[in-house]
Amino acid sequence: MEAPESMKSELAAWNNGAGIDLESWVGCEGRFSLAVGYAAIFWPEFVEFEGYILRKGFSESSLRGFELQEGTNRKTVEWLMNHLHLDGIQHIGCPDISKDKLAMLGKVLKEIYEAKLRWQFPDRPCIVEFHVPLEQEKLTEYQISFWQKVHEVSVSSPTANLPATGHP
Repeated sequence: MEAPESMKSELAAWNNGAGIDLESWVGCEGRFSLAVGYAAIFWPEFVEFEGYILRKGFSESSLRGFELQEGTNRKTVEWLMNHLHLDGIQHIGCPDISKDKLAMLGKVLKEIYEAKLRWQFPDRPCIVEFHVPLEQEKLTEYQISFWQKVHEVSVSSPTANLPATGHP
């Protein structure tokens, strides 16, 4: 995997300027506690609940609240319940957040979620969406989510039927 542009100079400075690859860098900078935490994000647990596929530990009261919102359908509810803001993976104000890192994480998470959902629910095809905001500098708006194909309705996006606030 190639490092995002925003990391290349940092990686190149390692080993007296000889550089370091991403996997070796993780071995030098990482911690096992963080690796375990990232595993929960990169290989999440999903459950089936009343015909929905949701992240394990979801809030039933949030689900019921989204179901009651005018204009929502099963697709938008599933999208809302499963969405993850990528900037939320790290602490607020994390100094090295950048659009190229979020883009790489989103692309990889999309592939992981597709594989995990296909493996865990082979008879329930899902659509995984990596949302990149039109204004790519809006780093808080990079999101990933999914919904089941069976919940598809004739709208252009899972958030098309949401109230005027758009993405949560």
